[in-house]
Amino acid sequence: MASKYIALAIAMVQTIQRADASDYWQRWSSKVDPTKASLPEIPQTTSDNEAIQCTWYDPSALFELDPNEWPITWELATSNGMDKSAEFLAVYNSIDWAAMPSIPIRRATPNGGLDMSSYDQHADPDCWWSATTCTSPKHAGINPDIYRCPEPETWGLSFDDGPNCSHNAFYDYLLHNKLTASMFYIGSNVISWPYGAIRGVRDGHHLASHTWSHTLMTTLTNKEILAELFYTQKAIKTVTGVTPRYWRPAFGDIDDRVRWIATQLDMTAIIWDLDTDDWAAGVTEPASVIKETYRKLIKMGTDGTFAKHGNIVLQHEINNTTMQLALDHLPQIQANYRHVTNIATCMNITYPYMETSIKFPSFAEAIKAPPPPATTSGTTVLKTTSKLTAATTTKKHPKTAKKHPKTARKKQHIMTTTLQRPTATPTTAVTPKAVALAAATEEWVAASGTSGALLSSTTTTTLGLEALLGLATLLMYF
Repeated sequence: MASKYIALAIAMVQTIQRADASDYWQRWSSKVDPTKASLPEIPQTTSDNEAIQCTWYDPSALFELDPNEWPITWELATSNGMDKSAEFLAVYNSIDWAAMPSIPIRRATPNGGLDMSSYDQHADPDCWWSATTCTSPKHAGINPDIYRCPEPETWGLSFDDGPNCSHNAFYDYLLHNKLTASMFYIGSNVISWPYGAIRGVRDGHHLASHTWSHTLMTTLTNKEILAELFYTQKAIKTVTGVTPRYWRPAFGDIDDRVRWIATQLDMTAIIWDLDTDDWAAGVTEPASVIKETYRKLIKMGTDGTFAKHGNIVLQHEINNTTMQLALDHLPQIQANYRHVTNIATCMNITYPYMETSIKFPSFAEAIKAPPPPATTSGTTVLKTTSKLTAATTTKKHPKTAKKHPKTARKKQHIMTTTLQRPTATPTTAVTPKAVALAAATEEWVAASGTSGALLSSTTTTTLGLEALLGLATLLMYF
């Protein structure tokens, strides 16, 4: 008789393991209510001084960092053993990997670019954006990319690589001028500067993912891709209370294998169709070259280029230079384009998060809002120092990717240094048997439909026979 219940328990476990991966975000909690988000008034959140803003603070009132639960910042998201964590394996094992398109892992070149020598760019069988700027998947069951706003004469405002620790004046400007942008946050930055991310949701920006470590996604294994997305989702949800449905691959490097994995997490990529190249100012190009690029893109707002549709523009929160370039040109952008808005709004995406607690206005609703007070260029100045403060370092990103088959680029990233965090308070010891039985109980209840309880992040895959026996024992009483 007991063998019957054990067999039934095993069948139930297999069903649980094949559960839809898209419910993963419900297992995380946050101290922040995104509908009422607020920040403590400390020097780091109120000052415009870079050194003060980029001094580490204790965020434990709103976000407690346990280093054992996260990858190492700015390393692959599988670092620190995170590809073996129970919560990650629960999602990984729930995905039907046999259904994934058969697409090879791409190779990086010695200089950090992408090796496209063996790829048929003419046929483009895998919709590899880095090779062809393809945005419509060639394989079934994959979310297509968003790459431009459909509304005419609309500038789709987006900024990559935040939250930057020195963005107070930049966000103040956007708030004062009633501008909201799509902010593509890097997971490593979110847990390093959580108040910066909370400000993003507080000010009404559209928060989206930009991976954990800003690595070329097509060069990663399936587990590494999933981890880059998964832990960035966890970071944004835990810190801000919202889980993005949208993301942007680093350097735009995406193909149908990467898209398919993102689709399993109910995520859609947002690319761009115009690039300011602002990251290059003072790095690989004089600032004057980037200003000329801005001038050309701004002119398109009135020369008929976007008479039938809008655009999505790539800009960066990466450092004070890129933020200042945005501030210097936003008045002219607003003067030459009929509308300047975040991508969720221009796409009429009213619920850009997994949660439904925040609803964005439709495009029609947004353009009815009264115009902001006029602000002239140069009223806000972000001082760029030649030497960063002790809390930050400058690093050229080791990877380069092709925006187009004939062009390559490098970026400069602001990274946090290693800081001494308070030692986590040890938790009360729990025996493996107690964990197994508790997890088995919760999983059985969830699978039986008798309760709305969420599945435990500790799965029977890792609990083993003891959990199965516990579940079988429970079944004998029903």
